[in-house]
Amino acid sequence: MANSNIKTAAKLGIGTLVIMNVVAVVSLRGLPAEAEYGMGSAFYYLFAALVFLIPVSLVAAELAAMFPYQQGGMFRWVGEAFGEKLGFLGIWLQWIENTIWYPTVLTFGAVSLAFIGMDHMADSALASNKIYTLVVVLAIYWLATFISMKGLGWVGKISKIGGIVGTIIPVGILVVLGVVYLCVGGTPQLDLHGDFFPDLTNFDNIVLAASIFLFYAGMELSGVHVREIRNPTVNYPKAVFLGALITVAIFIFGTYALGLIIPAKDINLVQSLLVGFDNYFRYFHIGWLSPVIAVALVFGVLAGVLTWVAGPSKGILAVGKAGYLPPFFQKTNNNGVQRNILYIQGGAVTLLSLLFVVMPSVQSFYQILSQLTVLLYLIAYLLMFAAAIYLRYSMKDAKRPFRIGAHGNGLMWIVGGVGFAGSLLAFILSFFPPDQIAVGSSAVWYTVLFAGVIVFVVAPFIILHFRKPSWVAKGNDFVPFHWQTDPASQAKLAEAAADFASSGQDGQKPMVSGQLPPFNSDPDIGRK
Repeated sequence: MANSNIKTAAKLGIGTLVIMNVVAVVSLRGLPAEAEYGMGSAFYYLFAALVFLIPVSLVAAELAAMFPYQQGGMFRWVGEAFGEKLGFLGIWLQWIENTIWYPTVLTFGAVSLAFIGMDHMADSALASNKIYTLVVVLAIYWLATFISMKGLGWVGKISKIGGIVGTIIPVGILVVLGVVYLCVGGTPQLDLHGDFFPDLTNFDNIVLAASIFLFYAGMELSGVHVREIRNPTVNYPKAVFLGALITVAIFIFGTYALGLIIPAKDINLVQSLLVGFDNYFRYFHIGWLSPVIAVALVFGVLAGVLTWVAGPSKGILAVGKAGYLPPFFQKTNNNGVQRNILYIQGGAVTLLSLLFVVMPSVQSFYQILSQLTVLLYLIAYLLMFAAAIYLRYSMKDAKRPFRIGAHGNGLMWIVGGVGFAGSLLAFILSFFPPDQIAVGSSAVWYTVLFAGVIVFVVAPFIILHFRKPSWVAKGNDFVPFHWQTDPASQAKLAEAAADFASSGQDGQKPMVSGQLPPFNSDPDIGRK
C-alpha cells in the first residue's frame, strides 16, 4: 500500500528525467578542454564512455531498480553491500564533491554573462577579472539555492526548460554553424585529417584527458529521486540510457564544432566556448546573437546547478533523518526541502569561491577545483562498482527488475570490473598537474589535492564516531538495510535492542521488546 501511494504521488516522467540526467551530466564548459586534441578528442569521449559512462549507467540502473522505494541513493547501494559506514562515505563524497564543483561550473556561468556585451576585447577582460567572477558565481549559486527551496516541482520544470534552452539548443546551434562553416568554404582550424587515435605516449595528454571522466559523472544522480519517478523500474533505466546516448553525441559533435573555429594554441579552458560562438556569429554577420547565446548558456548553468542542488543534498537529508547526522541538518522548510543542509552547502561554496583571490588566474582555480572534484567523486564510484558486484552474492535472490546479464554474474563482473578499473586509473592520474595549464605553485597544487582528499574522506567517519541515538528523527521511515533484518541477524539485533532498551540512553523512551534500535551499532552484523 505504501508503494502504491508513492507511485500515485510521483511527479517525474521519463521525458523530464532524461533532460534532468542530461543537464546533470552535460556541461558545455568542458568542450574547450577536449578541443585541444582535435580529431582525437572523439577517441577520449568514446573511450571514457565505454569504460566509465556505460558502466555507471548500467550499474546505477540495476541498483536503482533493486531499491526503487528505499531512500538514500548511493548510501543505500553501498550500505547494503559494505555497511553503513562506507555507505555514509559514498553519499557524503557525492554531496561534498558537488559542493566543491559549484564554483567551477559557475565560473563558466560568470564568463558567459560577461559576453553579453558587443565589445569582444572588453568582454574577455571582464571574464578574466577575479572580483567580477566571484560576485557572479555567488549570485547565481544563491539564486539556485533559493529556487531549490520551492521544492522538486520547481526544480524539475526549470531544469527541463533550462536544459533545452541552455544546453541542447546551444550545442545544436554550434554544430549546425560548424557544418555550414565547412560547406561555405570556411578555413577549418581543426586538422580534419588528424589521427583519431591520439599520442598516448605523451603523459601530459593522458593526465589532462583524465578529467573527461568528470564530464560523464552524475548519470546515477537521479537515483535519489526514485520515489518521485513514475514506474521507476522501467522508466529509470530508459532515462539513463537515453541520457547517456545524448550526452556522448553532444560532447563529440560540440567539441569538433568548437575546434573548427578556434586554433588549438588559442584555446582557453574558461572562455573559448563563448569565443567560439562569437567567432561563428561574426563570420556569418549575425553578431547580435552573441548576447543571446550568452544568456542562454547562463540559464543552462542555472538549470544544471539546480539539478545538483536538489540531488545529493536530498540524499543527505534522508540519511541524516535515519540518525546519521545531527538534528540541525535534518531541518526542512514548509516544502519539505533540506533548508539547513542547503545553507551549510552555500557557506562552503562561498568560502571555496574566495580561492579566486589566492590562485594565479581564474583558469588555474578552475582546474584545481575540477581535479579535486574528480578525485572525490571517483572514490564514490569505486565504492558503487564494488557494491554492485558484491550484492550479486550477498543478495543473490533479490528481485532485479533490471539486470546486467540475464543469467549468472559474468557480465556484471565485466561491466563493474571495467568501471572500477577505469575509475581507479582516472583517480591516480588526476593527482598529476597538466603541463598545458599554468596552475601556479606545484606545492599548492599537491597540497590542495592531497589535503582535500584526506580531510573530506575522514570527515564522515568523525561524524559517525560522535553519532547519538537521539539523532534519529521522529517518524523517520528509512527502510533498514537487508542485513539488519534478515533472520541470521535478528537474534543479535534483538540482543542489542534489549541492551539499548534497558539503558534508556540519552533520556530516550525505552524500546518495546524486539524493536530494532534506531541504528545498528555493529555494522558487521549480518553481512557474511
